[in-house]
Order: sequence, then C-alpha cells, then structure tokens
Amino acid sequence: MTIVRDPVVSRPPSRPPRRTRGTTRRSTLSGFWPYLLVAPAVLGMLYLLVYPLARAVLISFQDFGLRQLILGDAHFTGLDNYTTLLSDPRFRAVTRRTFVFMAINVVLIMGLSTLVALMAERLGRVWRTVLLSALVLTWAMPVVAATTVFQWLFHSRFGIVNHTLTGLGLSSFEGYPWLAHGPAAFAILVTLVVWQSVPFAAITLYSALTTVPAELYEAARLDGASAFRVFRSVTLPIVRPVFMLVLSLEMIWTFKAFVQIWVMTRGGPGDATTILPVYAVQTALSGQHYDVGAAASMVTVLLMSGVLLAYFRQLLRQENEL
Repeated sequence: MTIVRDPVVSRPPSRPPRRTRGTTRRSTLSGFWPYLLVAPAVLGMLYLLVYPLARAVLISFQDFGLRQLILGDAHFTGLDNYTTLLSDPRFRAVTRRTFVFMAINVVLIMGLSTLVALMAERLGRVWRTVLLSALVLTWAMPVVAATTVFQWLFHSRFGIVNHTLTGLGLSSFEGYPWLAHGPAAFAILVTLVVWQSVPFAAITLYSALTTVPAELYEAARLDGASAFRVFRSVTLPIVRPVFMLVLSLEMIWTFKAFVQIWVMTRGGPGDATTILPVYAVQTALSGQHYDVGAAASMVTVLLMSGVLLAYFRQLLRQENEL
C-alpha cells in the first residue's frame, strides 16, 4: 500500500503589519502620556519648593532690605551677609540652643513612641483600638489649635495647670507666669512638640512591630531571654529600618520647628526659646534685614543637611558591619 504525502506548501514569510500615521501618532502620545500626568505635580513642586529655595539663596548674597523689596534694585554683596551672621554672638548661642532643643525632643519622642508602640502590641483588640484612635485624633489636631490649647493650660490667671497645682496645696503656683520664665517656657514647648510628634512615630513603629514573626518571640522565650533581651536581639534588628526612618524624620521636624514657638512665645522671654528658624524670621522682620534672614535660613539648611549626612553615613557603616 502506497502512502501519498501531501506536498509541503511553502508559505511566504509573514510581514510585520504596516504602521500607519495614526498608529505612530498614538504610540508617540502613549509614550508621553505618563510624563503629562506627572507634569502638574512636578511643576507645582518646582514652584512651591525649588523656586523659594533658589530665591532665598539669591537674596542671601544681595543687599536686600525694604527699599530693595519695593524698588527691586538689589545688588550683590558677596559673602557680607554670611560674615555678619557668623560674627553675631547671638547667632552662635541660638545655634547651640537649636541642637539642644532637637536632641531633647528626639530622645523623648523616640523613647515614648517605642513604649507606646510596644504597649499597643500587647493590648487587647478593644483597648488597642481606643489607643490608636486617640493617637490619630491627637495627630490630626492642627498645630495652631494645639498651641492655643497649651497657652490656655499654662495661662497665669486662667490656666488649668495653676488651678490644679494651687488646689493641691502648692500656693506658690497661684498666678505663676509660666511663659515669662525661660526654662519653664522651654519645657512647655518641648512638651508640646513631643505631644504632637509621638502619635505619628508610635503608629509607624507599631505597624513595624506587627511584621515581627511570633515564632521568633516564642523561640527567644524558650531560651530564657528577658523582655529587654528579646527587644534588643529580636525586635530591634527587624524594625530597625523603620526606626531609623522615623528617627531621621523627627530630627528634621524638630530642627525646623517654628509654628509652635512663634505662636506661643515668639522666641521669648529674651532668647530662651529662640531657635534657628525663629531667629531667621526675627532677623528678617525686625529691621527688614531680609538678606541676613535669608543667610540664616541657608545656614540652617546646611546644618540640617550636615547632621543628616553624618547620620546616614554612620547608618551605612553599621549596615556594612552587619
């Protein structure tokens, strides 16, 4: 029996579809479409962030007072504004106070936030919900509103703090002017900044704690590790990236704290609560020395950048050692 095979029919190679002018135009538009979507956000950022920064840098190198603001006839003076600023003993004192203010706030914020996050992890569902809701409500309160509340709390005549202390038998606090004494005003501002900053840090750290596997805790307890040893050897290495991120953000926010101080004390009494952002505004507004004020703002940015660079360098060194 003979099997007849079908002849193999050779087919011409398939040609790619021809791209018409409309197809080319649509592909070009689709390539630019993502850039068109992000363009408004980028332009807004350039206008709201980059332009003011560039303008401040320019003013810091000019003779720029009230006349120049109105007439626009500013001229360059080189580094004269920075020389005036750095030779001012008040500026050096304010710089030291700024770093002290930042250090105290960051230590208290990170310590209290870690304790609150650990407590939230161990609470039951109902009490955890209550705690987290309270933190969110505290975090959502506007800065000016919270500062106004603290002003009322520590008011010399109508403040609830003086009323409570007097009711406890401490008659020396009757009519005590908290905001008229430098150390007391400084402590009140630290309390305010910590109270406003703990919710964000605590909620963020609690979210990081929920990612730690429970098996690691069980293994550490079976080995007889104490609670502190479990936190140091198990919890902290896992949540360390988030912890360091929150730490860096709190350093930035406390270093540039302005609204709370300006609304409550305007840097007083004297210079007891004046830090670099407040000093820059005072310099610019008191005698219309916008040039020296801009120079103070630029030095503040440089100092904050230097602190963060040193911090990140140390962080990367520790990561490499691990």
